[in-house]
Amino acid sequence: MKKYILIALFAGSLLNTSCKKYLDINNDPNRPTEAPINGLLAATTQNTGLNIFRAANAGPNYYVQYFASPNVSSPTDIYDRLDFSGLWRSLYDNMTDLYDLQELATKQNSSAHLGMAKIMMAQNLSLTTNLWGDVPYSEAFKGNNLTPKFDSARQLHAQCITLLDEGIAELRKTPTIAVVPAADFMHGNTAANVTTWNSTNRIWWIRTAFALKARLLQQLSKTSSYSATAVLSAVDSAYTNNTMEARVTIFTLRNPWATVARNQASLVLDGWLSQHLVSNSMSGNTATQDPRLPRITNLTRAGNFRGTRNGVGRTGTGTTNDESYLVLTGFYSGDASPLFICTFEEMKFIEAEAALRAGNTTRAYNAYLEGIRANMNKVGVAAADRDSYIARTTVGVGSGALTQSRIMEEKYKALFLSPVTFDDARRFNWAYQGFQLPQNAILTTPIRRLDYPSSERLRNNKTPNIADLTQRLWWDIN
Repeated sequence: MKKYILIALFAGSLLNTSCKKYLDINNDPNRPTEAPINGLLAATTQNTGLNIFRAANAGPNYYVQYFASPNVSSPTDIYDRLDFSGLWRSLYDNMTDLYDLQELATKQNSSAHLGMAKIMMAQNLSLTTNLWGDVPYSEAFKGNNLTPKFDSARQLHAQCITLLDEGIAELRKTPTIAVVPAADFMHGNTAANVTTWNSTNRIWWIRTAFALKARLLQQLSKTSSYSATAVLSAVDSAYTNNTMEARVTIFTLRNPWATVARNQASLVLDGWLSQHLVSNSMSGNTATQDPRLPRITNLTRAGNFRGTRNGVGRTGTGTTNDESYLVLTGFYSGDASPLFICTFEEMKFIEAEAALRAGNTTRAYNAYLEGIRANMNKVGVAAADRDSYIARTTVGVGSGALTQSRIMEEKYKALFLSPVTFDDARRFNWAYQGFQLPQNAILTTPIRRLDYPSSERLRNNKTPNIADLTQRLWWDIN
């Protein structure tokens, strides 16, 4: 039997066992062969959030230059081949649990659990295929095939859309089995719904499904199948404010980004911010500094903000406060900070881009401004500083001068620490203002994918060979 995270925490409230066959010596009531459905929900909702952290921190945060390594020519900085076996295992462990949750929900006729499982499967699967391309899915979870085939990434993208549509349909049904609010780490642990998982929770899950669908449809912007109309239709059914967005707020110990910040504070060098983010994107130490910068990082001992150039490594000692990094006082990296899966501001920037592509410049500009405001309000920027920032001629450009570049620059900052920006960077061909290859980069162009992990290559002879990490995925065409 699999080891499910946090089941012990829910044992008292989640298990409702009975023993009808008192004399059946072949059935041990203390060794259940089937996980409780709400225990599975608890494990998968939390791990869906944790996989966002795991994916971002493994490599993408360095590739989009949110982070930089304190070490010269670090393999993470310079696009070297890295072994992401741990990340692969975390994603597939959770997807295996989600497969089991779907099976159990079907067996028990629980539409709510089935709907949530399908939505989370789409989230975890899309994250996996967007990093590696072709990955196992159709033969991956039944346990009778140790060398499952690698399904086409294009087909898996369509499968994710199907899973979201099916999840929405299930959640629109009247629930047949009660959901324990504490077992729903994504939408059940709100102050208004601590005793009963109700229609509000179901609606928020449905809105999350549409938000994920909008994200996946926008990802097709470089393909012939892209439809701005379809994207905007999904956005219209997604979040209308940030109360509804998918986030994890309860952890075994603390937000994992807080562990990164604590590591750095303990001189286990971690979470160093890139020069590109600090200086190019957020204009540190200038009159045009982004007011969000002090909300995510620290001043150095020199009284300024200083990012680290990717590939160059630290210029200070590493034991003194010479660079800027994630800190416990940061909005995203405090012990109790939320871990975001999908946000309202992401929807507004998706809406802005899709509306601009559709020629609706007024809708695009309004959504663009709303995305900036929503993110600044969330991280705690003062209203006066927020409005002053938007009033800058380089930001409040007007609907007639709005460009995709302007939208993507602001989305990059608003989605800080999200692995989605690795997808965006590839769609945008890394055209961020001031972006440059890491010093000593192995590749002559930015990285476009991850190499398959050694754990899979060693045991599955169907694992594809990737000759070049600049090889583009099917949706990342020229």
